[in-house]
Amino acid sequence: MGVTGFGVLPVSSNAQRPRWSALEDWWNRSCPGDVWVSVGDLLFLSVALAPFLAPCIVLGTAVALVRRACKQQLALVGRLPSVATCILVAVMGSAAAFGAYSWGVMSGFYILDPDQMCAAKGVPGDHIVTRWTLPVSAQCVTSDGVGTELAPGWVNPVIFIGLVLLLLALGTGTLAAVRRHLSSR
Repeated sequence: MGVTGFGVLPVSSNAQRPRWSALEDWWNRSCPGDVWVSVGDLLFLSVALAPFLAPCIVLGTAVALVRRACKQQLALVGRLPSVATCILVAVMGSAAAFGAYSWGVMSGFYILDPDQMCAAKGVPGDHIVTRWTLPVSAQCVTSDGVGTELAPGWVNPVIFIGLVLLLLALGTGTLAAVRRHLSSR
């Protein structure tokens, strides 16, 4: 039996398995046994782990930013922050956005059967589940037209604030790097 991400496929030997790519051939030669990894499996794993890892990353970058602020005199009026500070803010914003996105996705998408998701929220009767990717939304809509949101209300504001922080930090960091390069000439 060969293991593929979420299921088990009957595989008796490598000769009967179709050849997908040179990378897969390398992977199968380098790892003993029938191990198959796909991009879909890695994406699912990253979305499943992000709600747990993102707060650690946000907290770590916040501590690093506070330490940087304590080491330097903060006379930020008229000065751009350093490139390293902008990188820390960008990492913090992207971790917060991805963590909130994955929390919202995992709260109502693809984990349980739609009947189980709606029953867990206490929605009675027949229902349809509607889903939106961005803004993150999963709703149980009953036959009467009443909708119950499955994704928490804080998810979408955190996503958009994190994305704005990311974009502002990238823009400010780029501007600071260009100014630093021009002033060193």
